[in-house]
Amino acid sequence: MRKLDLYLARHVLGATLAVLLIIGGLDGLFALVDQLEDLTAQYRLFDAMQYIALTLPGRLYEFIPMSALIGCLLGLGALATHAELTVMRAAGISVGRIIWGVMKPVLMLVLFAVALGEFVVPTAEQSAESFRSYRLSGDRALAVRGVWHRDGETYIHINSVARDGQLHGVTRYEFGDDNRLLRASFATYGHYVEGGWQLEAIRETRFAEQRTQVAVMDQEHWEVELTPELLSAVTIDPLDLSISGLWRYTDYLNRQGLSASNYELAFWNKSLLPLSILALVLVAVSFIFGPLRSVTVGQRLVAGIIVGMVFKLAQDILGPASTVFGFPPVLSVLLPIVICLLAGSWLLKRAG
Repeated sequence: MRKLDLYLARHVLGATLAVLLIIGGLDGLFALVDQLEDLTAQYRLFDAMQYIALTLPGRLYEFIPMSALIGCLLGLGALATHAELTVMRAAGISVGRIIWGVMKPVLMLVLFAVALGEFVVPTAEQSAESFRSYRLSGDRALAVRGVWHRDGETYIHINSVARDGQLHGVTRYEFGDDNRLLRASFATYGHYVEGGWQLEAIRETRFAEQRTQVAVMDQEHWEVELTPELLSAVTIDPLDLSISGLWRYTDYLNRQGLSASNYELAFWNKSLLPLSILALVLVAVSFIFGPLRSVTVGQRLVAGIIVGMVFKLAQDILGPASTVFGFPPVLSVLLPIVICLLAGSWLLKRAG
């Protein structure tokens, strides 16, 4: 049985990794073409290529579920085409045992996806966004690029956040209880110290009722609850954060009285990703033993792409719907998974 498991793993993992590299490579190529319109004297082609290389782990992570689906369809489909699955059944190996042999390498893929999403993607994405934002914006005040954030009654714009905790181009607008602008300031640099941030090269304007007062300071200690870890959550897409990072930032937003629905949705998407992969693989296996047992490779490929896209589209539609209609975000992520599990189980039972 060990040889059987290795044989199944070779076909399933080989096809899955090939599909993942092809899809990820094409997505990276299209992203590089999209970057061409942003090229400037500071952000050149080599910089754009470096940015795309840094975002590659995140692109691969995003396509792992679909790649697992298509890879299993192609890998097991090749065995079905050469009647090897029929030979296994004739030798007394049950469908359940074959499915378990397929799930073993898929579990390895799940562990790889979890490790990639937790430890590699957040670091790589923050480095990529920091690098790109600094190249495009530098230390200019209120550059087009960068991120906005609200802390209490202070609205903050940061051009770029480096992984070492250094900020570039920090603009702050402080409002009073009557929504009147009290102070606006711009700091060229900032680095994190215990209990806040040390800002440097600050130009500040205070707004009184009849006049304004301008001050220039070399340094200022900015006491704020934001830490480098929390700021990293602002600079990158929620799905690129780690599960622990999403949990901390969601808690921070709730304490600030801000909406955390996008981060709650991303938390459940990432937490339930292993179950998504297993559900899609079960659908692929059920197709091979059921309706796609004797079709061509092209038909299996098309079927895999359609199922994967419908699954992704369902989660993308149900996610915002959970915010609009007020039902828990976990349901929007879990519903397509449950449907795939039920459909796969039903098709396998029907195939015998």
